[in-house]
Amino acid sequence: MGQGSHALTLRRRALLAGAGAAALAGCGPAREIAGDFNGTAVERGHALRDVRGWPPATVARRAQVLVAGGGIAGLAAARALRQRGVDDFAVLEMEDHAGGNSRAGSVNGIACPLGAHYLPVPGDDAHEVQDLLEELGLRRRVAGRWVYDERTLCHSPQERLYFQGAWQEGLLPWLGVGAATLAAYRRFAARVEALRREARFAMPALRAPVLPLHLALDAQTFDAWLAAEGFADPQLRWYLDYCCRDDYGAGSACVSAWAGIHYFASRHGFHVPGGSGAQEGDDPEAGLLTWPEGNGWLARRLAAPCGARIATGRTVLRIAETRAGVEVDAWDHATQQTERWRAGHCIVALPVFVAARVVQPAPDFLRAAAARTPHAAWAVANIRLDAPLADRAGAAPAWDNVLHGAPGLGYVDARHQSLDPRPGPTVLTWYQALGTAPEARRMLLERPWGAWRDAILAELAAPHPDIAERATRIEVTRYGHAMAVPVPGQLAFLNEIGPQRLNDKRWQLLKNEQSVPVPGTAHLSFAHADWAGYSVFEEAFTRGHAAGLAA
Repeated sequence: MGQGSHALTLRRRALLAGAGAAALAGCGPAREIAGDFNGTAVERGHALRDVRGWPPATVARRAQVLVAGGGIAGLAAARALRQRGVDDFAVLEMEDHAGGNSRAGSVNGIACPLGAHYLPVPGDDAHEVQDLLEELGLRRRVAGRWVYDERTLCHSPQERLYFQGAWQEGLLPWLGVGAATLAAYRRFAARVEALRREARFAMPALRAPVLPLHLALDAQTFDAWLAAEGFADPQLRWYLDYCCRDDYGAGSACVSAWAGIHYFASRHGFHVPGGSGAQEGDDPEAGLLTWPEGNGWLARRLAAPCGARIATGRTVLRIAETRAGVEVDAWDHATQQTERWRAGHCIVALPVFVAARVVQPAPDFLRAAAARTPHAAWAVANIRLDAPLADRAGAAPAWDNVLHGAPGLGYVDARHQSLDPRPGPTVLTWYQALGTAPEARRMLLERPWGAWRDAILAELAAPHPDIAERATRIEVTRYGHAMAVPVPGQLAFLNEIGPQRLNDKRWQLLKNEQSVPVPGTAHLSFAHADWAGYSVFEEAFTRGHAAGLAA
């Protein structure tokens, strides 16, 4: 897939005309940097929107259960079906590989993520994820304590920030910020802890009851809440906006205050360097799991036992309930034929806006969810280097490397988890969240590969002046609708429609922490991170697992 290959010579004089001029002034001779758009079949998704009159079905297939969508929710549903002993199922996935935003790739033989690149060590609210990690051999009990495979726990140093011309440890600006900023950090940490005591926050969110405090936070933007609380320090506000862009795809002016607080309160609080708050090093559950290929490692292991039951390269065109079950039409991109699948049940593990298009007729609650849920656009670039980069002063190279004030969210190093001490080629995976505006999505899709190349290299040239000399290939992956954004009112909306739209013959309400409500109808159930209002592994996996157990 992709839109044609590029092998363009990077001329130093061209970059000197851009934002990276000063940083690149000392670069050596020009070199060729190859590249391409890769990782997502954008035209397949757009065809579902644009094509009118798909050819009639000429291939008939059957299964006991169909799963529409092979992202983490769909793969979790398939795993739950297998656990129940249901082997007659099929997963229909539009891309050539399952995994959704957690898929992986490689650049010149070096594995790297195409999207999500880590999983926080799950707490007890995410017991389904804990069970998965135990099954995969990543979590085991030793002398009465749960321990995680040290090879997959993120090695130190984990994070650093390029701030005021030098690298510092951690992502919260602290070098030379002054007493007022540090006091603002401590006050925010105390406020988060007070809210945690007042109302429970959980990951996945459905494990905590929705209380009036949650709804009050959900009714306003995070920026508005911070202003009302008197949090005006620019470094604190930069960091909180960065966290929102990193986890939710949009900044603190867009996401709800509930989402902004949930980011910290559902896991490990707010860490203040050298002060109070949740200390990541003191919390055995505060680590994170990562692999050179990111969460693609997990996606591949979820997909492997399914074998040929995952039918890739299929765009789901129509899902309709019948008296006996469901009828699903899918376009096979390899054979250029429409397949008609019949099954007793269908788990719709598709984004809500896609589900509302293909489920015919779409239930009112599904149409409402699609209209109410904005999605953020993302760009992910994998940059292959032939040798380690030159570096600015300060903290040593880390797994996650962030540039203060930059448009991008920084990069992770695919070689960081390697136990080989010898320097060598690697891949840096760079991220940018573009928000929910339609013009941002248009820019994502219309911007040529060369413009992405120049912008990325100019941004990273500030801490790494030789990046244009070390880079040999850049592959850009574009997600026009990467993830749901938890805007104000989203929590209240989902809380209102969720319990009211359950198929009571199949699903139980949230009577205890073991049961998960799944929206659905007689022969359909819906499982996707969109039903949480934001996109993280724990949310997608838990909802997919529950749907698979009940189908």
